Amino acid sequence: MNGTHSAVTLAAGTKVDGVALGVLLFFFVLVTIGGFWAANWRRTGAPASLEEWGLGGRSFGTVVTWFLLGGDLYTAYTFIAVPAAMYATGAVSGFFAIAYTILIYPIVFVFMPRMWSVSHSLGYVTAADFVRGRFDSRLLALAVAVTGIVATMPYIALQLVGIQAVIDTIGIGGRGNAFVRDLPLLIAFAVLAAYTYSSGLRAPAIIAFVKDSLVYLVIAVATVYVGVHVGFHHLFQAAETKMATKTKTGAPTGVFIPASNNYWAYSTLALGSALALFIYPHSMTAVLSGKSRNVIRRNTSILPVYSLMLGLLALLGYAAIASKTSIIGSDGKPNPQLAVPHFFRDEFPSWFAGVAYSAIAIGALVPAAIMSIAAANLFTRNIYREYLAKGASPKHEAQVSKITSLVVKFGALIFVLALDKQNAINLQLLGGVWILQTLVAVVIGLYTRWLHRWALLAGWAVGMVYGTVAAYHQKSAATRHFGGSIATFPYTHTKVYIAISALVLNVVVAVVGTLILRAIKAPAGTDHTVPADYYSEAAAPAEAVPGTDGGLAEPAPARRQ
Repeated sequence: MNGTHSAVTLAAGTKVDGVALGVLLFFFVLVTIGGFWAANWRRTGAPASLEEWGLGGRSFGTVVTWFLLGGDLYTAYTFIAVPAAMYATGAVSGFFAIAYTILIYPIVFVFMPRMWSVSHSLGYVTAADFVRGRFDSRLLALAVAVTGIVATMPYIALQLVGIQAVIDTIGIGGRGNAFVRDLPLLIAFAVLAAYTYSSGLRAPAIIAFVKDSLVYLVIAVATVYVGVHVGFHHLFQAAETKMATKTKTGAPTGVFIPASNNYWAYSTLALGSALALFIYPHSMTAVLSGKSRNVIRRNTSILPVYSLMLGLLALLGYAAIASKTSIIGSDGKPNPQLAVPHFFRDEFPSWFAGVAYSAIAIGALVPAAIMSIAAANLFTRNIYREYLAKGASPKHEAQVSKITSLVVKFGALIFVLALDKQNAINLQLLGGVWILQTLVAVVIGLYTRWLHRWALLAGWAVGMVYGTVAAYHQKSAATRHFGGSIATFPYTHTKVYIAISALVLNVVVAVVGTLILRAIKAPAGTDHTVPADYYSEAAAPAEAVPGTDGGLAEPAPARRQ
């Protein structure tokens, strides 16, 4: 299925695949038009409000929400990093993603409809809004908001890493002029910033249709090609041989089948990632944009389809091994993140390689847009309005959020262009550790208010400090610090995901602190939610009986006006 690749030559001598570049530009223009057109698509209220700009008017149905969540959760870096991990080190670092995307949806089916309902009832836009109302704590809400923003920034930066891999494969990169090399990335994010500013969450909702359609097309064709031209037996055999090959240190290159000493690392990595994914701000934003509680339930039932796609995508890392795909970049250095783009470059005609590159690049634009909107919503609602402009009007809120989304995007862009991309990768590992420390207040808070607000804040602080320090001391071949996310659990010899260790410490501190604070009768604040809020749009609201609502045994006081 190899094709002739049409190439043009830049002044610096770099060969550019003209056909693939043309296909990529076609789809980029298409999604740009869609992004600006989305400004007035299905508008339900005043355009100048955070409800409309930041949550799409909470008007998205099952189909739109499914594409939006798929486009949001399965990012360009997923399409690059998962196969790259399979290519470089095998199953433990790559295939765990399949396990956690299977685990996640039953978990989300339980708690996300409750989050949607209480947010719908009280007009909450962010998870920090809920924490503020539930526990009556400005500081705890601030901690959740800042954690969300900090954890999201490197995630946005990683989307640029995916685009860079495409640009490098097409031929724009390497040792040439830095401005020429980075210009396509600058243009792409300038256009992204423009239509996100104009259309808000509706822009990535529209673009997600194109992105997901391209991804499914590319994966279907690639799977058939691998089965016919490579052969699954040869694919796994080649991967097993590579993983067993000794490195210079005498250790095997990777792990084909995890050994018993990797079980806890593998399982906690999958569980921790599953618990963390939907409390990221961008996931929460996509969920809260749904128009009904049942939309969320339906989506958690059908989103596992993406897990099948992710499994097939992961196997492309092994396909690159079996096909002897080169991972040498245009700068002359090996880079496993080029495994998938180079596989399509080497094995498919230029026009179809261009389609694959478009899926990866657009797969970066959709989550980058949602992430920047989510971070902007957190800043506007839980920092700007709470501490700087208490009387901000809806129009003023929307304007601040729009400006903040621009700052977030270009902050991530500068981060990637100014620093080595390994820094973005390492910090994203920390993102998962950090965001999981908000689970106690956000998720457990949906079911019970027994935990004291000050104890929750102390647990969060302990989890954040331990997780950051433990991650800092991890080494890898590429870096002396933040080189991995697996460490020995305190006072044991068992290696587990650092986020889980930090979460255990978080919970212990929160529980012990609550016992002490309740014993001394420390003020617990006012709960501004009532049990019925957690069942908004339920088929039988009468079922929401005080005392049976998952721990809401004490009568909730009147809602704050």
